[in-house]
Amino acid sequence: MTLTGKTALITGSARGIGKAIAERLAADGAKIVISDIMADAAETTAEELRSRGVEVIAVAANVASRDDAIRLVETAVAKFSRLDIVVNNAGITRDGLMVRMSEQDWDSVINVNLKGAFLVTQAAAKLMMKQRSGRIVNISSVVGRMGNAGQTNYAASKAGLIGLTRAAAKELATRGVTVNAIAPGFIQTAMTDQMPEAARERLSEAIPMKRLGTSEDVAAAVAFLVSEDASYVTGQVIGVDGGLLMS
Repeated sequence: MTLTGKTALITGSARGIGKAIAERLAADGAKIVISDIMADAAETTAEELRSRGVEVIAVAANVASRDDAIRLVETAVAKFSRLDIVVNNAGITRDGLMVRMSEQDWDSVINVNLKGAFLVTQAAAKLMMKQRSGRIVNISSVVGRMGNAGQTNYAASKAGLIGLTRAAAKELATRGVTVNAIAPGFIQTAMTDQMPEAARERLSEAIPMKRLGTSEDVAAAVAFLVSEDASYVTGQVIGVDGGLLMS
């Protein structure tokens, strides 16, 4: 699944799942645009990739800002002449019970997770439609499909991403642009590493495969969706959750 000659933009890719996606697409031959609100961390990740011979730039951007989203896409094109792949991975959490959740916590999560993906997709789609080719992947969550207590804002944002994915897929299909979503389950992260062993075991027991997923598991699914092997796949939600939600 070679991506040689392709340019990939991954939002929220300074660390975690986004970084793993950037590393995988780079390994498959893509030129990479690292984007994150954390400028220093984004540049550090870019330097790591450069040391491996990857053509890469880092762009600090707040995806919830229309101006930043447009600038992000324009910068990618100015550097690499084209943009073939967009992965909307940037996301935040502000957990709390719904009856106690502040309007600010609701708005901030919706703005970054959902509005941000819309703004970047909108900016990139205009270019991809002219190219008559492109791959867009939105990183949703199993929580957006099944809900989770204490995460009404996050669940709503991730469910919204699924609706955005399917509507955009229908709009862009005739222009050679595919739009799909990945819905990760419980993924091993710095946060889960901090959990007590007993809590991690309870999480694992809820999963049919009896283990947490890895960032690389998610990256592998993204790599398929942005490849030519997935040229006839659009409007789909791919669960990467070890069988947690089978539907």
